[in-house]
Amino acid sequence: MTLAIVRTRARVGIEAPAVTVEIHLSNGLPGLSIVGLPETAVKESKDRVRSALMNAGFEFPARRITINLAPADLPKEGSRFDLPIALGILVASGQVPADRIDQHEFVGELALDGVLRPVRGVLPAVIAARRSGRQLVLPHANLTEAALSSREDTFTAKHLLAVCAHLCGEEPLTAVKPVDSGAAPRRGGPDLADVRGQKLPKRALEIAAAGGHNLLFFGPPGTGKSMLAQRLPGLLPPLAEDAALSVAAIHSVAGQQIDPERWREPPYRAPHHTASAVALVGGGSSPRPGEISLAHQGVLFLDELPEFDRKVLEVLREPMESGQIMISRAASQVTYPARFMVVAAMNPCPCGYRGHPSIDCRCTPQQVVRYQTKLSGPLLDRFDLHVEVPVQEGKVLLAAAPTEESSDIVRQRVDAARESQLTRGCRNADLVGAALNQACALDDGSRALLEQAMNRLGLSARAMHRILRVARTIADLAQSECIQRGHLVEALGYRAALAPSTLMQN
Repeated sequence: MTLAIVRTRARVGIEAPAVTVEIHLSNGLPGLSIVGLPETAVKESKDRVRSALMNAGFEFPARRITINLAPADLPKEGSRFDLPIALGILVASGQVPADRIDQHEFVGELALDGVLRPVRGVLPAVIAARRSGRQLVLPHANLTEAALSSREDTFTAKHLLAVCAHLCGEEPLTAVKPVDSGAAPRRGGPDLADVRGQKLPKRALEIAAAGGHNLLFFGPPGTGKSMLAQRLPGLLPPLAEDAALSVAAIHSVAGQQIDPERWREPPYRAPHHTASAVALVGGGSSPRPGEISLAHQGVLFLDELPEFDRKVLEVLREPMESGQIMISRAASQVTYPARFMVVAAMNPCPCGYRGHPSIDCRCTPQQVVRYQTKLSGPLLDRFDLHVEVPVQEGKVLLAAAPTEESSDIVRQRVDAARESQLTRGCRNADLVGAALNQACALDDGSRALLEQAMNRLGLSARAMHRILRVARTIADLAQSECIQRGHLVEALGYRAALAPSTLMQN
């Protein structure tokens, strides 16, 4: 047999499109050529494959070898094609039987001695191979990641010889056993009980967790803004399996380690304020996911919000609304999911002490205006809750027997509110159109109150919808079937502090 066909998977975003590796041996001067839009790492595979086959005891054919990676218009990158190319050469030269090759797909990098090395982004390949009805063979080093989605239809091997023995029926590979599909036990993390006082910010944190809302904390330095934000992931319920797999696929593509004991926990990302726009939204010549995609289904914390470059912050506006980010390059276009909660913290002025009860602010009015206008109106409009974190008195911080609620207690209320939302089909932050109108219906008195607040505070239509969603979440926390006037008043209170008409007066 001089023609062999081996199936594998490429990597495009968090998708794993099928690739057919066609190997043809023909007469002529010995040589090896690879076609089908291979990039540098793929072209270099011919040297790795030649050495791996020879060091594993196989014969490298002294013939003209042509390798086609189909479809030819799909760019191929990385070292994941080493294993299927090597197997294709062995099958085409008659050293490995071809009868079982079509039942499998193969992904893996080869060392010069034939050892299989791990590759990035295997989780999407595991999911895609199952959908196609084929068994996937991976490097053993990718075992932990493959187990997140395996249904015992995925196999791992440490060496090329082990894969060949499996195909020859001599020594079958062991199937990857899946991890427990139930919620992984939580590890100890920051607890909300550590925060003394700050009842209003804690209440806002609970509302944000219950409805998936964006939250902005502002106040003097050292009042606990970052401390509060770090405790938000502990209030969120574990991710459903589909959502957890989506998050794990993004981290797999990004080459980040996945902890199988915590893979159901919502991610928490806190980039430094010097991060670039590409670091936040993703990009590069071969587009990779950024911080907003790594925070998918979790929390993105932006500390010292005005210290970020304004152009960097503005790139967040579209994904905060759409829940995805599309990265376009001349040769390709990749879409990554980015449905995340934004929690941000900022000081009221450059020195941080504007409005402090005992420390005088040293900033001029012009400095305050310049500082606050680093945040555009459209960006502020996308925060559902604007909450001041005030200075706490010493007796509150030094109380001998604090009675603060723990994260476990608050999470029980959050879980109950989320259950109410799931009966409507989605969390409150995602309500749109007819679903929003139905879930957030108001009586005549509440409608008149909202209209008056919009006119007085200069709120946009987007702000109105976000107020309604927050009011719906407050009603869910109170186990109320409809939004009452008190729920709407509380929701309005979280928008008044940094409304456009009052921003410079605070």
